Amino acid sequence: MLRLLLAAASVLCLAGGSAQAARCGGDFNAFVASMAQEAQAAGVSASVTNTALSGVTPDAAVLAFDRRQRHTFNKSFEQYVSTRVGPGRINGGRALLQRHAALLSRIEQQYGVPRYILVAIWGLESDFGKGDIGKMPVVRTLATLAHDCRRTDLFQGELLAALKIVQRGDLPLRDLIGAFAGEIGQTQFLPSSYIKYGVDFDGDGHVDLRHSVPDVLASTANLLHTSGFKMGQPYGEGTANFEAMREWNRAVVYRKTIGYFADRLAGQ
Repeated sequence: MLRLLLAAASVLCLAGGSAQAARCGGDFNAFVASMAQEAQAAGVSASVTNTALSGVTPDAAVLAFDRRQRHTFNKSFEQYVSTRVGPGRINGGRALLQRHAALLSRIEQQYGVPRYILVAIWGLESDFGKGDIGKMPVVRTLATLAHDCRRTDLFQGELLAALKIVQRGDLPLRDLIGAFAGEIGQTQFLPSSYIKYGVDFDGDGHVDLRHSVPDVLASTANLLHTSGFKMGQPYGEGTANFEAMREWNRAVVYRKTIGYFADRLAGQ
């Protein structure tokens, strides 16, 4: 699920505070070359930028999707939740709560976010990692969106953050695969969120939000904790925790669905 993207100024700070964004539109190859220079100025090696950006071409399907996705949440809460939270998904979530009970306890203790919220998000975003987490090369997707002038500053920042994921060694370029706005992994983090909130909770030296369940759930908890989510407090509409979940998704219907799913998982 596409979360509302972060402010452009925020993601450009992750890129190293670049003073001047590349010019959108015009020749695509010239734009990509300018982005390579931006990335290297932000500390990404020439080896990574050359490998990642060499031969990149724009993706018309990405632009088409970007122009129609704004209507995702036009349904009422009742209409939306009926398509996302059913008996099969609830039962699957409860089984995973048992399977990962020790892990979830550690995450609750460290980040103060209840397991039911985390598993609800995990289920909604990717059917607990079993569903579609995207098949598109993230660099190509983000280069396409950055070149487009609608939200170029925002996606330039996301592209630079994606290159930093490779630079840090969290994911190899071949594994930097995501959805239509560059979202990565089992809870669909944008690259800037991956850099900002990603946690190596399994201790292998990498933040792997595609394959590592501990990293996925702890990083999700870290995002919510950093945004002000408080353990033991209500999370329904109008509460402070509901507002804290706005960093995850600004759509009220989606946040209500997270809460509804969490309550079902808890047996309420």
